[in-house]
Amino acid sequence: MTSAEYPALKSYANVCSQVARVCLSTVFAGAIAFSFSAPSFADVKVRSYDRGSKTERSVGGKNGKAKSSRRSSKSGGGKGRAGRPAPEDDFEPGEVLVTNFPKSFQGNLPGLKLQVIERIAIKKLGVEILRLKLPKGQTVRKAVKQLATKYPSATVDANHRYDLSAATSRMRFPRQVAGWSQVPADCGKGVRFGMIDGAVDVRHPALRGQNIVYRSFHDKTRNPASDAHGTSIATLLIGKPMRNGWSGLLPGAQLFAASMFEIDRQDQVVGNSGGLLKALDWLVSNNVKVVNFSIAGADNKTVARVLKKARKAGMILIASVGNWGYRGKAAYPAGYRDVVAVTATGPRNKIFANANQGRYVDFAAPGEGIWVPVGPNGRTGDGTSFAAPFVTVLAALQVSRGQRADPEIFRRSLRRQTLDLGKRGRDQVFGWGLVKANPTCTER
Repeated sequence: MTSAEYPALKSYANVCSQVARVCLSTVFAGAIAFSFSAPSFADVKVRSYDRGSKTERSVGGKNGKAKSSRRSSKSGGGKGRAGRPAPEDDFEPGEVLVTNFPKSFQGNLPGLKLQVIERIAIKKLGVEILRLKLPKGQTVRKAVKQLATKYPSATVDANHRYDLSAATSRMRFPRQVAGWSQVPADCGKGVRFGMIDGAVDVRHPALRGQNIVYRSFHDKTRNPASDAHGTSIATLLIGKPMRNGWSGLLPGAQLFAASMFEIDRQDQVVGNSGGLLKALDWLVSNNVKVVNFSIAGADNKTVARVLKKARKAGMILIASVGNWGYRGKAAYPAGYRDVVAVTATGPRNKIFANANQGRYVDFAAPGEGIWVPVGPNGRTGDGTSFAAPFVTVLAALQVSRGQRADPEIFRRSLRRQTLDLGKRGRDQVFGWGLVKANPTCTER
């Protein structure tokens, strides 16, 4: 990639070299996903398509102790979710998800006036989920309560929605922020991992020719959401090295990218539990052992059950803790014990202002002002979304070297490679501390 593809890139890089690689950019208040679009490149051909019409494949060859009270100086706007309902109240209207149901359940659906919208079968985990449409006038909460009472062995919940955990602010290059050395383009060759996020533009220059397999799981009755966030996370994970010194964390690795976000009737960007489960099924079927979730939502019983099975089947799931500014209340999937939860830090190891806090936080990683080459001049991102990938690639590297894919083994290993911040030992702000592991790659 050259400065011709990003006209302002050269001047940006020059300024950054003079101010410790921290450049000022426009600051957007609130923990929201940024809404720029990646450029389209009509002359780029997709190498091959995976099964399904929504799948594309592009293949190419003074660190001191910080107190928990220290906050990022960045203005994060108000806490919360920008006018959205509380996570537990944010779900698809007129729908429920049911799994672990008895054999008689499906035969009773007509009498219950319930219709099957979709069946989600995760065969390798031995799980089948029914997405059901409720009769007119019945509320989701009432339906969940009635079905759970009538079928106590079943797992019943709403089809909860999720947020993309990102915002925008100042510019820092991901490897430089983490203290990682520059790597060759094949760093990570042979390593495989997945992500469940928004749409990804596989034709983007930073991803063109990279080893990425992409599939969208948005509802066919809705349009897919913008590819800005998903493309940003994908480039952060495996983006090809650029002349200005930027590169993704593991540019030689293979990424399986699944999109679960779409535009609803109110023109909102939403992703729901059903889409998450379908995306996870695809990753499981492709034998992906490490998965990055840069999303946050409510505790969902069906999702919790499936993720527990995924962990037992040998998967390491990494998730951002969320950007709602919550204290002591978890966001999910990061809040599940089966998931490794990652928070975000900014300059001078201060905690990101809107990062959720709680007992579920495992580790901290850089997540403020992370520059990604999306848009005509590139963009910066803030949020726990941008921190989770640092931990994801470390998990994938360990698994590729023969370590068993188990979150507890990974947690114990990573704890030995952290800078303890905040209160001594694990705390609710930084977890075990800032990850300081440095992946090594050699020229082949």
